[in-house]
Amino acid sequence: MRARVLVRVGSRNAAKLEAVRRGLAPFFARVEIEAADVSSGVDSQPLGFSEIVAGARARAYAAHRIAACDVAAGIEDGLVALPEAQTGWLNIGCCVLYDGEREAIGLTAGFEYPPECVRRATATPRTPIGDAFDALYRAPIGMLDPGTSAGNIGRLSGGALTRADYGAQAVTCAFVRLLHPDLYSGERRAGGSL
Repeated sequence: MRARVLVRVGSRNAAKLEAVRRGLAPFFARVEIEAADVSSGVDSQPLGFSEIVAGARARAYAAHRIAACDVAAGIEDGLVALPEAQTGWLNIGCCVLYDGEREAIGLTAGFEYPPECVRRATATPRTPIGDAFDALYRAPIGMLDPGTSAGNIGRLSGGALTRADYGAQAVTCAFVRLLHPDLYSGERRAGGSL
């Protein structure tokens, strides 16, 4: 286990900051997090892998440019078309880690939002799915609503999977590439070049 890592996260969102801490905690004795208010450069409701990854990448690179850090992280969620799903879309989260030379990408598991949320998020103009969800969601009688700090997946799952734990999946999945550089010989450098 490495001693410490300083990570600048391209967000001030508490769940994203905690996701990065949890995702890297197994690999470092101490994970120091700094928040940075940066833009994703994509629509407030990303659709498709290209927009989701571009948003996470923009956040990571902008955070890295602010000041020295060991690694910068960008996290972005969005909807990905999946015709096999009842609504035709799944929510997926992406983390991009960038150390100034190497870039690594990881994804979360996917989950389906209620149909009306998806309809609003994929309409023109797009409504951020979080806004649509907040307007529509009411916990079923007898089911725990852990509140907005647990994120939408936390509310839908009754607290079984919080947004921080969900996002941590993508962080850990991204970090494996940086953890094993010897296994990724000939890897694409940041921005897609070799």
